[in-house]
Amino acid sequence: MKDIRRTTNLYIRKTPFRNALYINGIGNSPNAQFHSHVQERGCPDYILIYCVDGKGYCQTQKNNFAVLANQFILLPRAQFCSYQNDIENPSTIYWVHFSGSMINELKADFDLEKYEVPTSLTYNEQILELWQEMYSSLMDGYTNENVGYASLCLYRFFSFFIFPNRANKSIKEARSKDRFVQSISYMKANVHKRLTTDEIAELFNYSSAHFSVLFKQRTGLSPIDYFIKIKIRHACTLLTESNLIIKEIAEKVGYEDPFYFSRIFKKVTGNSPLEYKRNHDIGMKMEVPEIELAC
Repeated sequence: MKDIRRTTNLYIRKTPFRNALYINGIGNSPNAQFHSHVQERGCPDYILIYCVDGKGYCQTQKNNFAVLANQFILLPRAQFCSYQNDIENPSTIYWVHFSGSMINELKADFDLEKYEVPTSLTYNEQILELWQEMYSSLMDGYTNENVGYASLCLYRFFSFFIFPNRANKSIKEARSKDRFVQSISYMKANVHKRLTTDEIAELFNYSSAHFSVLFKQRTGLSPIDYFIKIKIRHACTLLTESNLIIKEIAEKVGYEDPFYFSRIFKKVTGNSPLEYKRNHDIGMKMEVPEIELAC
């Protein structure tokens, strides 16, 4: 995905409730082996970097840090900073540049300086879903409606990081209410593994037979077919948004044999991985397998 810069406009600056906190840039880097970014003179915005996989290195005026999976760091504005991926285990990061009139209040009330070092965070799928909401809204164009919607989403997005205890409580409540939905979240978080129906069912206290029947009723697919589509969907993202070769992408989604991965990929998408990437590069619209949860 591409970074988005300077999304603010008069609509934001002249409207108090919108200019309190707003996005100036948003993007992500999926396992990009040689990704690096340097702000020699600092950035006029705060930068929140959230790592969901792999490892990266962040340098600030105060120190050097390793940033690991399920950690985030909040970089202050107008200070030198740089970020570079680990070569052997490159990170997948999501970032947001933000500013606003309430920054000083947030800094005073919630001690934002303590997040200038990598801070661990329990994995919460809602964070990435909300990031995608903001990104998609801005990618649709910088209209008043789109910018306003993304700015309001930013409030809740930011709350997951500064109120982790509340967020963790919500996760626990969700798990107790719907183990089935959590089993799908588990698949998404473990796309790099080879899981069986028995393993997933046992983890969420289902019998294998009951879990399979329930899963097919809710999604129209068996658990393993659904998991395969999750893998292929992630592979599609890596093909179009990273420089990884087919063998590396296969490994990222749990396939040791790249030829077997290519056969599965073509069965699901109708194209080989190379065809999919080539068609995307020349601007052809490519369909990504749908894996939404049925109501």
